[in-house]
Amino acid sequence: MNDSYAECLVRRKIPMYSNVVNIVMGVVTVICVLLALSTNVIGMILLLVSGGVTYLLYRNSRVEYEYLYVDKILSIDKILGRAKRKSAWEGKMDEIQVIALSSSHVLDEYKQAGSKVLDFSSQLPGAKTYTAVIRTGAETIKLIFEPDDKMLQCFRQTAPRKVFLN
Repeated sequence: MNDSYAECLVRRKIPMYSNVVNIVMGVVTVICVLLALSTNVIGMILLLVSGGVTYLLYRNSRVEYEYLYVDKILSIDKILGRAKRKSAWEGKMDEIQVIALSSSHVLDEYKQAGSKVLDFSSQLPGAKTYTAVIRTGAETIKLIFEPDDKMLQCFRQTAPRKVFLN
């Protein structure tokens, strides 16, 4: 039996506004610490709220995606702040119609209004992204991701007619 296995980790670009918001919330938390030292109850409540919001904003701004391909099943997990893992998408190779470079002309016939787009890429300028087109019933999903060479070769081994590398 020819089992394929590949995994890849992609770190999403942190938006500039996220860094500004994190700095502002850090300053607000420091002010709340000083306020908590001078007043008892109100300062502590504000400190807990601002500290919690700062933590959640920081954690949710650091996003990584892990692509895992095992035996014709592609699963994508979203990792928040290197601590919390959520399953973002999972599908079988049989459901995937085509995998090609996002700029490829192979995808022209799949361009239609109303298709759902799931972007699991780093969003860095110049990143080599691929698009997988999945059709389940009447719904069309375009999955944008950045697999490495090993994962592309695994795709190519299991479904050579669905994978276009150039």
